[in-house]
Formats: sequence, structure tokens, C-alpha cells
Amino acid sequence: MKRNKPWIHGRGATSNPKGRFEKLDVIYEQTGEAERGPRPETILLRDDSKRVLSKNDSPDLPFTYSLNPYRGCEHGCAYCYARPTHEYLGFSAGLDFETRILVKERAPELLRQELAHPRWRPQTVAMSGVTDPYQPVERKLTISRRCLEVFADARNPVAIVTKNHLVTRDIDHLSELAEVDACAVFLSVPTLDAALAAELEPRASHPRRRIEAIRALSASGIPTGVMVAPVIPGLTDHEIPHILDRAAEAGARSAGYVMLRLPFGLEAMFEDWLRAHRPDRAERVLSRVRDVRDGNMNDTAWGRRLRGTGRYADQIGELFRIARDRSGLASRGLELNIDAFRRPRTGPQMALF
Repeated sequence: MKRNKPWIHGRGATSNPKGRFEKLDVIYEQTGEAERGPRPETILLRDDSKRVLSKNDSPDLPFTYSLNPYRGCEHGCAYCYARPTHEYLGFSAGLDFETRILVKERAPELLRQELAHPRWRPQTVAMSGVTDPYQPVERKLTISRRCLEVFADARNPVAIVTKNHLVTRDIDHLSELAEVDACAVFLSVPTLDAALAAELEPRASHPRRRIEAIRALSASGIPTGVMVAPVIPGLTDHEIPHILDRAAEAGARSAGYVMLRLPFGLEAMFEDWLRAHRPDRAERVLSRVRDVRDGNMNDTAWGRRLRGTGRYADQIGELFRIARDRSGLASRGLELNIDAFRRPRTGPQMALF
């Protein structure tokens, strides 16, 4: 397939545009690979946040608190709505988002302190919400695993959304939580097309591996679901029935979907990705996105931003509901148990265990 411009091997962004708060652009020089362009390396930076549980008041989200061990995400998903959050750090939402990863090294310790505090009331914490807790660097740093150990110690319910098979590494802690109905894991599968996924989500697990993760987690008694997220109108929406069938066959219990969101500069970045990787379908996809966003490329209104509006959005919603019911999957919600909660051990007494 002929591409309109060079692309960057192993990365989802095709550029590193200036952040909306910055005055200077950072431009990567070409290295002679006219077709693939440069290969910027991933750099890990320390995040010295004093707290790790973030509170939100969004009425269309099923959780109040979330935990994100990493800021930025090396998966490099071209469509990721979280990309613009990197601009608050002085970075670009483009290549910087997937190559400048901030690491919360003290996250497990801080989580233990917050769950042990008398003011904490047991409730489900979303482990993700912004970036993936099981991105590639987690294999080495194990921050998410150690946070799960804290959740298991406290028996505080946790819900995980990930695109990485690596979550199966932590079946031991997840099983401990599952014994008291205090965990759920959702694998995000926007497409089963391996070629498309390799360009759209270059460092996430192969779609087949995500289905395998559903199978492994389900076989271990861990409540598991699938998220078709995002649905990209005109590009991936036709895959919804097949994704749900495959997930159900692997043991998924529930399913949900989220419509593509393109906040701030992500609109231009995603259009660049389309014209670089799917130039023959770019206009159709952009037109369909406008169809579900009332003529725009994004909508931030509560209740509409996750589903879209209009006839085409309604058709996608109906397709999803029919496919979900046919596959025997429940809606996305899974009620988790808070009754088994106990304050986690802290301080010197930890040495006794």
C-alpha cells in the first residue's frame, strides 16, 4: 500500500506536533529511511507524585477513583484519547506520549498508605482510566503487579482495562481477589485484523493474544470482559460481531464499547495517521466520524462522548446490542464486592509477614 508520507516504525504517531501550551516545535530529523523514518527510543522518567489515586466526577464513568502507574503509553495507539494529557507535562501528544514515559516508582507504597488511611472507604478502583497499566515497561518494573499485591492484601475491589497479554502474569493476585468477588479484567480489542492492529496499536499485544488472555483469565475463575474500544466508524465498526463472538467463546462474561474520541490536537494527528496508513479509506472514515459527532470530530458532552449521536451512531449501538445478546454476553457493568475489605498492613509490622 502506498503511503502519502514517511511513517515511524513501531510507533503509532506519525509526528511530534507542538503541545498546545508550548511555543517551540520538536522536529525529528529523517535518518535516510525514506519509507520508515526515524526510530526514537523510549525514555523513562521518574514521576514523584505524592498520591496515586485520582478522583473524577464524570457522570458517565462507572468509577470514582483510578490508578495509573504510568503517564504516557508505549503501546502507541494512534487513536488514544489520553495523548493530550502529555501536553500538561510540557511534552507532545505525538511521539513524546509513547517515548517519554513517566514512572510512578512509589505507586505501591503510596497506594498502601491511601487504602490504610481511616478516611478511605472501600470501593472499586479502576486500574487504568488514562494509560495502560500493562504497557511494555511493566514487564521489567512490575509496578502494576505490586499495586495488585496491595489490592489483594486489602481485598479492595479493582477493575483493570488493558490491551496486553501481560496481565495473565498476575493471575495469582487476581485469583486471590476473585475469591472475594473483588476484581474484574477487561481486554480492549478494537480490531481482530492483525495488519491493521500492527499499525494502529504498534506495541500492544496481537489481537489473538488478547483473546488468549481472556481465555486464560476466565479459566482461572477471574471475571473477564471485552471492550471494543474504540469503535472507529468506517474502519472497525463492522468487526463488532466477530470480536464479541471470539471473546464469548474464550470465556468473556460481559462486553462494552466506546466510540472514537479525538480531543484537542488528536483530531489532526489521527487524520495524519489515516492518510499515512489508510489513504484509500481516510475520507470515508473522517466522514463517518463527523456523522457520529454532529458534524464535528469530537464531542465532550457527558452522555454523548462515549457513544456518539445521530443515525449512524444509533446503528453502531444497535449492532453492538444485537451481537452482544447473540453471544450471550452481559452489559459492561460488573458489581464488585466491598464487604471483604480490610485495612492493609503498613509500617514495621509488615516485616512480620
